[in-house]
Order: sequence, then structure tokens, then C-alpha cells
Amino acid sequence: MSTIFSKIIAGEIPADIVYQDELVTAFRDINPQAPTHILIVPNKEIATVNDLAAEDEQVAGRLLLVAKKLAAQEGIAEDGYRLMINCNQHGGQEVFHVHLHLLGGRPLGPMLMRR
Repeated sequence: MSTIFSKIIAGEIPADIVYQDELVTAFRDINPQAPTHILIVPNKEIATVNDLAAEDEQVAGRLLLVAKKLAAQEGIAEDGYRLMINCNQHGGQEVFHVHLHLLGGRPLGPMLMRR
């Protein structure tokens, strides 16, 4: 079954795409949690980080390098930014297509709330 991200990559669903190459696509989150909130996704459907295989090493690295590039382009690299990948239900994953969140543009506070 095709994910919503695959449909965005294929151009079937509109999105504000800020970067695309043969391995990854990046677009602005429709429900941003920070002034800059970009999702960077592999063009290949990979459900979770647990499903990454050795042949996905290049795409996994590309996710990070594209995040670095976009942080600089967005003007958030110097002050800092957060990169997040959620995995499965307890990790908060909602779309089962690996994706890296690039968040910044303001102080983001602690990673997790203490309980």
C-alpha cells in the first residue's frame, strides 16, 4: 500500500517540496511544530528504521546531509535545530514511511517531558 509520502513524492498529492533528488524528497510539514518544520523522506518506501537494510545505507546518510543543507538554507544552522526520527507506536510514528523531521527557528526546549 502506498503511503501519503509516496504520493507526495510521485506528485499525486500537492506539497511544498523544498528539495528532491534520486534518493530523497523534502517538504514542509502541513502541521508545523516550529517555524521551520521540514520532513525529509526516502523516495523508496521503508516503513520504519527497523526495516532499514544494508542497501539503504546511502539513503540513510543522504537524509542527514540534506537536513544539514536545508538547515543552512533556512537560516537555522547557526542557532541550532533538532532532527527527529520516530519509530513505531511507542516512538510516536504516525506515517509508516521513514521520515526525518527538521525542526528549528526558535528554542525547542527539552527533548521529552519528565513524568
